[in-house]
Amino acid sequence: MLVTDAPAISSLAHVPTWFGIGGGADRFAPVQTAEQLARAIEIDPALRVLGDGANLLVDDDGVSELVVKLEGELASWTIDPVRGIVRVGAGANLPKLINETVRQGLAGLETLGGIPASVGGALVMNAGGKFGEIEQYVVRVHALDRSGREVTLEHKDAAFAYRRSGLKGLLVTSCELQLAPDDAGAVRKRLKEVMAYKKTSQPMAEKSAGCTYKNPTLDHDIMDLFDANARAGRRVPAGLLIDRAGLKGLAVNAVSVSDVHANFFVTREGATAGDVIRLMNEVERRVLDRYGVQLEREVVVWSRHHRGSRP
Repeated sequence: MLVTDAPAISSLAHVPTWFGIGGGADRFAPVQTAEQLARAIEIDPALRVLGDGANLLVDDDGVSELVVKLEGELASWTIDPVRGIVRVGAGANLPKLINETVRQGLAGLETLGGIPASVGGALVMNAGGKFGEIEQYVVRVHALDRSGREVTLEHKDAAFAYRRSGLKGLLVTSCELQLAPDDAGAVRKRLKEVMAYKKTSQPMAEKSAGCTYKNPTLDHDIMDLFDANARAGRRVPAGLLIDRAGLKGLAVNAVSVSDVHANFFVTREGATAGDVIRLMNEVERRVLDRYGVQLEREVVVWSRHHRGSRP
């Protein structure tokens, strides 16, 4: 790829996340095109991509790697409402894209209503919930590898699975989605139903990163959950394990396990990223002690001192 346009680099005092806390970035650059992203890779092959900051916690000391934000054509989309084809940049805001596809009478993404994410972040983690996952609508994904080489993956090659994909080592630039033309009123009604469910079951008005943990698949029966699905080989809600371990309301300083949904950690004024990390460590320890289940974090932690491992 011919690279001619270098990104403008500055520092960032605080990386914006939904937690509303945490450190900054020594180097930060918005990138508008795939060419600029390739140039950024030349500057720092270990760069980090900032999406919507929804499932992200930045340690209080911040990060030294170059942090890039995908903007411009990397955050735009085109929609063919007749064929249901959506071409969208990885930096696009998923909730805004959902609203636009609903407005144009395209069914599918309304099942992801209430999930805060960039499209790229949603693809990498295969974002979803009770009503569906984004991989159901993916035709192909375009990305750069860490050498700046262009990569295109068809759906079958993207290795989508529960809250993971084969895209983690790549820098996603865009994707193509296939939605279904439908009556706009019916699609809007389904989106409202999804949002109503989440408003009653999740602490959506508080500062959190969404679900803290992935729902684990059990390798042994857990009889004292009083849940018929708590059998070896079944996936159970992480929030159920945390709740039944008596951890709702457990707090470290100004961070606590939500009383509404135990898989959400909420922050108040005065909270730090270190508080969140300590609370995660304590919840994981108690759930492991009580049920023999090691919780796997859905929240991604960026740290100057622990790249690739958990603080």
